[in-house]
Amino acid sequence: MAAALLLAVLLPLVATPSRAAAPASAPSTAAFQLHGDVYPTGHYYVTMNIGNPAKPYFLDVDTGSDLTWLQCDAPCQSCNKVPHPLYRPAQNRLIPCADSLCTALHSGLGSNKKCPSPKQCDYQIKYTDSASSQGVLINDNFSLPLKSSNIRPSLTFGCGYDQQVGKNGAVQAVTDGLLGLGRGSVSLLSQLKQQGVTKNVLGHCLSTNGGGFLFFGDNIVPTSRVTWVPMARSTSGNYYSPGSGTLNFDKRSLGVKPMEVVFDSGSTYTYFTAQPYQAVVSALKAGLSKSLKQVSDPELPLCWKGQKALKSVFDVKKEFKSLSLSFANGKNAVMEIPPENYLVVTKNGNACLGILDGTAAKLSFNVIGDITMQDQMVIYDNEKAQIGWVRGPCSRSAKSILSSFP
Repeated sequence: MAAALLLAVLLPLVATPSRAAAPASAPSTAAFQLHGDVYPTGHYYVTMNIGNPAKPYFLDVDTGSDLTWLQCDAPCQSCNKVPHPLYRPAQNRLIPCADSLCTALHSGLGSNKKCPSPKQCDYQIKYTDSASSQGVLINDNFSLPLKSSNIRPSLTFGCGYDQQVGKNGAVQAVTDGLLGLGRGSVSLLSQLKQQGVTKNVLGHCLSTNGGGFLFFGDNIVPTSRVTWVPMARSTSGNYYSPGSGTLNFDKRSLGVKPMEVVFDSGSTYTYFTAQPYQAVVSALKAGLSKSLKQVSDPELPLCWKGQKALKSVFDVKKEFKSLSLSFANGKNAVMEIPPENYLVVTKNGNACLGILDGTAAKLSFNVIGDITMQDQMVIYDNEKAQIGWVRGPCSRSAKSILSSFP
């Protein structure tokens, strides 16, 4: 309650400006360069230019949550050290409590809408990794790079003035906030669709070498070779899910009952619940030659060292077999998971398993994280309610991608 009053001191409570009208032209596609990597950064992030005049902010790309938010000087009660000066909201940008996006946000979070003032929409979000953000909804312009122009739609997002991220906010954060690309109506993608800017389709291509690209809209989606699976209703929340898959190791079933998985670009690693996790660990250990010895490494729980320090996964790729997930509801669609999609070579020269025990991390579901999505374009098509993936290099520039479609 005190936090909301603090905010009111700086922001005179005035009604939000009306949202930008939908552009008259047909929906387009916006493409963005990604930065970061699985290891050692632990995030893939995008530069978004927000405000008037537009200023750059780094946002963690997260398909596992809906709300986009920025650490925000409103004033900030608890913020991390971030790469850019804190976002300062304009005085007339508050979203009122009665706004439909305020209602949608609270219903998506499963929380009762409580607004200390009818003129602002307060929120509090807790994430599965114990991070959290508390703030109010505001509205501002986002500069989107389309093929032939830049447009600046006015979009609703969170001004977070109380964040708990990392070790109690003491560490330097890689990003200024989070880009929520989930399925809810408060997601930036849903808002862009609502305004007629792009279709409700997004894709990302995360490069093993770091970086990659992200796009909104359907013009870049390949017309062939994509493995498509209908989106399933996730029992764990409003996640993107291809449903249940059978887990195989070296083309043989691991004998684990079909497991529901969700795709979450906000998760660095892949998480399997206890039974499939143990099955993978046992199968991996049984298949390794004597040249690899199990060692402890502060970076991850299960690691091996070779005869000499490893430089990349490709030094040990032949030692490890591929995993795969086959999805029954996609006409036996298969996602291959070769060693480079589940191993990390640490700065200590060891190969570590980037699939973690989700049950130990208090997760009740299986998460396909960034490590497993590397070097394939993953497409979330909300228009046709399907998820697709196709293997290929992800190191192209956003500019070359935009120029490659008609």
